[in-house]
Amino acid sequence: MTYGVALRLDCGIVFAADTRTNAGVDNISQFRKLHYWRRPGDRVIVLLTAGNLGISQSVVSILNEQLAETSGVEHNLMTATSMYRAARIVGDAVREVRRVDGEALETTRSGFFASFILGGQIGSEPPRIFQIYSEGNFIEAADDTPFLQIGEHKYGKPILDRVAQSGMRLGEAAKLVLLSFDSTLRSNLSVGMPIDLLLYERDSLDVRRYSRIYQDDEYFKKLSGSWASALREAFGKIEEFKG
Repeated sequence: MTYGVALRLDCGIVFAADTRTNAGVDNISQFRKLHYWRRPGDRVIVLLTAGNLGISQSVVSILNEQLAETSGVEHNLMTATSMYRAARIVGDAVREVRRVDGEALETTRSGFFASFILGGQIGSEPPRIFQIYSEGNFIEAADDTPFLQIGEHKYGKPILDRVAQSGMRLGEAAKLVLLSFDSTLRSNLSVGMPIDLLLYERDSLDVRRYSRIYQDDEYFKKLSGSWASALREAFGKIEEFKG
């Protein structure tokens, strides 16, 4: 399993995903779960993946093959006229993998399961993010809930619910997203570092801020320690239960 989150802001989008793949307590590996495509000045498209690694890698491979000059595919991520159309292309790729592998996977305990977050900006259209399901259908983030999560999201969701606002600065939102990861890492062994983090600035139509955050990252260690201290301090200031 993994954890991925995208937070849509007035000023852009923050994307993050861990890299741990867990096939048992003695079979833990690292695989990239954050992928992006760009054509500077025209579009930036980012895809986060979670669930069955074989499914998600097949979907990414289909998308890349469609972009190959010799593929002959008319509709691909670089010809999509909107992020909605790009989400349709990803959904179609998911359905193609299900057509080939779905019957065999449905006979297994885990079944056919994968989920995706697609986000970015095409031309003058505002930045948008979509969550794409195993069936290939999808939803779009709304103004009331400007973030989407996939994978092991339950531990990192409470802080996002309380704090996330579309008017945040990119750096503020990145801090919030990393705190969401800190909570998840403490509570779920199937999510692990390093974390891939991409900050997309609205209308830049390029990828300028991408980082891989490792266990020994000084900022992340400081963030985690400061948050733990702040929680303990806040807890101590609350009146004890007298009932």
